[in-house]
Amino acid sequence: MLHGARVAVVIPARDEARWIAEAVGAVPAFVDHVIVVDDASRDGTAELARGAGDERLEVVVHAECRGVGAAIVSGYRRARALGAAAVAVMAGDGQMDPRDLPRVVAPILSGEADYVKGDRLRHPDVFRVMPLPRLAATAALAALTRRAAGLDALSDSQCGYTAISPRAIDALDLDGLWPRYGYPNDLLAALAARRLRVREVSVRPVYRGEASGLRARHVITILLLIARNAIRHRLSSSGKRQIAQARTERVSRSRANRHEPSLK
Repeated sequence: MLHGARVAVVIPARDEARWIAEAVGAVPAFVDHVIVVDDASRDGTAELARGAGDERLEVVVHAECRGVGAAIVSGYRRARALGAAAVAVMAGDGQMDPRDLPRVVAPILSGEADYVKGDRLRHPDVFRVMPLPRLAATAALAALTRRAAGLDALSDSQCGYTAISPRAIDALDLDGLWPRYGYPNDLLAALAARRLRVREVSVRPVYRGEASGLRARHVITILLLIARNAIRHRLSSSGKRQIAQARTERVSRSRANRHEPSLK
C-alpha cells in the first residue's frame, strides 16, 4: 500500500516476450496488484509474465486482439473489482521508469485529481532522450487534443504512464472508448466531457532504440478521433448555452408575469 491505500498497476501487453518479465519485476513493492492484460500475444507473453513469480500478479488474456485501449479497460475493470484506490498503467515494454510511480498515483490518492497523465515533455531529459520527430509529433497532437476536448492545459497527450481513480472509472462509458491507437486522445475527451479533474506530472522519457509501432494509418486514426471529439465538444457547448439561455428566458418571463397588474 501507499499512504494506506490499495494501488493496482495495469500492464497492457501484446507480443512483449522480450520485456514483460522485467516490466513485472520492476513494479514497486508498495503496489498491491499487478494485472497483465495479454492482448492475444503470439509469443508466449502471458506465460513469461507468470514466470516472473510475482505473487501480486494476475494475468488476463484476450482470446483475440482487441487493442491497447481495450486491454487497459479490461485491467481497469479487474482493478476496480479488487478495490484499488488508484489504478496506474505501465507499459509491457518497460518504457516507464518505476521511480516515477509514486508521483503519478499521489494526486489520485490525495483526492486532488481523477486522472493523472505522465508528461515527458516537461522532463529535463526529453531533448536528450526523445527523438526530435517524435517530440514534435507529441507536442502537436497534445495541442490538437487540448483544443478538441476543451482542456485548459495538456502537454503530453500520448504518454501512457497514467493513473485513474475509482470515481473516474465509474463515471466513464468504458465500452464506448476507442479501443486501439488513439485511445489516450479519446479517453481525455471523455474525461473532460464529464468534468473530471485531469492533471499532468513530469515523468522520465525512456527509450531503448526500439522502432516505433506508430504508422501513418495510426496518425490518421488519431486525427480523425480528435476531429470527432472536437465536433462533439462544440455541439455539447452549444447545447449547454442554448439550455442556459432558455432557462434565463423562462426566469425572466416568470418574474415579469409576477409584476404584471391584474385586470378586473
